[in-house]
Amino acid sequence: MAATFSSVPVVDFARLHDPVTKNEELSKLREAIFVVGFLYLTNTGLEGIIERTHERLPELFALSPEAKEDCNMINSPSFLGYTRLGAETTAAKTDLREQFDFGTPGMKPWMEGDPFWQRLEGPNQYPDHVGAKPLVEEYIINIDSLAQTFVRLVAECLSLPVDTFDSFKGNMSRLKFVKYPPAAQGSQGVGPHKDSAGLFTFLSQDDAGGLQVLNKNGQWIDVPPIEGSLVVNIQQGFEAITGGICAATTHRVIAPTTKTRYSIPFFLGVRLDLTLDQLKESAAHIVHRIPTSDDRKKRAVDVPIRRGAFEESDLEPP
Repeated sequence: MAATFSSVPVVDFARLHDPVTKNEELSKLREAIFVVGFLYLTNTGLEGIIERTHERLPELFALSPEAKEDCNMINSPSFLGYTRLGAETTAAKTDLREQFDFGTPGMKPWMEGDPFWQRLEGPNQYPDHVGAKPLVEEYIINIDSLAQTFVRLVAECLSLPVDTFDSFKGNMSRLKFVKYPPAAQGSQGVGPHKDSAGLFTFLSQDDAGGLQVLNKNGQWIDVPPIEGSLVVNIQQGFEAITGGICAATTHRVIAPTTKTRYSIPFFLGVRLDLTLDQLKESAAHIVHRIPTSDDRKKRAVDVPIRRGAFEESDLEPP
């Protein structure tokens, strides 16, 4: 396999379900997982819901400041709700985006006596808009079903039992609606980072562009929009579970200059009750079952989940 990459590969979801083409497509998926950490997923069957959701985003962000602030994330122990433009920073610079964060529907509020970590799994705050809740719930139900299937295909492409990662899935996954308004040339939409403690991210981007990933030579590679596709990437939770063999990749968004950019990332959650010892045990077990080079195995075990959004070492070639 190549040591680095100059583009993000395309994997056809429909071909993964066709007995005639499945093995060829699993090989492409394996290459993407090992080498790039990113891929386009096409022919998912979700093209309709994705298009309808993108069509509704401008009206949600056009709500009054008061309506959006009524569901501000600051009100939620689970960090769900609205975040205003410029309220977040990555790599010590302001991110020029505003967003709504939602979680898997039906989560109960944290109660006294519950494990402390369960505070991160709670009920949604919806903006005061008649279509917001059904829009979010329809999207999450559909994308979550796809994500569950995808994780099993990843296990299969790694020559593992298809249910290998089932026990690591969390109770709550997260969905964002994100708006990047036009800004000065070279402005930061969101700075260099790796998605943190989940399994995989499934991103629908519009046609504005701006997403870039960092290859192993320290070069930023564009991830231009492909109509109807999802951009899928490894999160640091999956990196830890696989002992670093399947590594998360640093990425960023350059702010648009002439038109608003909208994106919809879905973050498949990992179990929040996993202990470090359990992660080490599972990583060692999985590493020795994945067919790969001995050198890779030797340096893979015991990779921690880093909580910082970005570290300078992420920009250094290996």
